[in-house]
Amino acid sequence: LDEAFDGMTHLCATAMTPRDFGPPTTTPREHFAQLVTQPEPQGGVAFLFGSERLGMRNEDVYRCHTCLSIPSNPQFGSLNIGAALQVVAYDWRLALGGFADAPPLPQPNAKLADAAQVSGMLTHLEQALVALEFLDPAAPKKLMPRLNALFNRAEVTQEEIHILRGIAKSILQVAAKPTPAALANASPSQDGERSV
Repeated sequence: LDEAFDGMTHLCATAMTPRDFGPPTTTPREHFAQLVTQPEPQGGVAFLFGSERLGMRNEDVYRCHTCLSIPSNPQFGSLNIGAALQVVAYDWRLALGGFADAPPLPQPNAKLADAAQVSGMLTHLEQALVALEFLDPAAPKKLMPRLNALFNRAEVTQEEIHILRGIAKSILQVAAKPTPAALANASPSQDGERSV
C-alpha cells in the first residue's frame, strides 16, 4: 500500500460504513465536486478499494482524507469491486468535465435558410392556418411572431423550409375542396332545381 500511495497527495477510501475515528464520509459525486474547485494537488488522487469479502481495514481507511460511500439500495448496500470502480470512475470523470455535451454534428450539405425564406414560409403557413380556421386573420395576436421565434431558434435549413411549405400547400389544397355538406347542399333536388 505504501508503494501504491507513493506520490499521491489526496487519498480516497471506499467503504459502505463510516469509521468512528475515520475521515469524513461523503458520496463520490459530492466530494469530487468540491475537490475540483480546490487548487490542483501537486501529487495525484488515489482511490482505495477493499476486498469484496472483508472490505477495508480500519487502519487503511484512517490514512485517507475522505471516505467515499456510494448511495445504493439499503437492502443491497455493498457493491462488488467492479461496480464500485465503475461508479467512482464515472463520477470522477464527470467532475473533470469529461462528459461535456458535444456540439451537434453539422448536417452534410445542409444550408441554413435565410430570413427571406423563413418569412416566405411563415406567410405560406399563415395562409394554411387561416384556411384551417385555426388562425383568425382579424385577430392573429402573437401566434405568428411566436412561430417566427421558434423557427429562428431551430435554425431551419433550406430543405426543411421546402418541407414546411409543402405541408402548407397540401393544407391549402385540402381546405379548398368542398366539404360533403357543401356538396349535398349544391346537389340537384328531385324536381330538377338546386336545393337551397
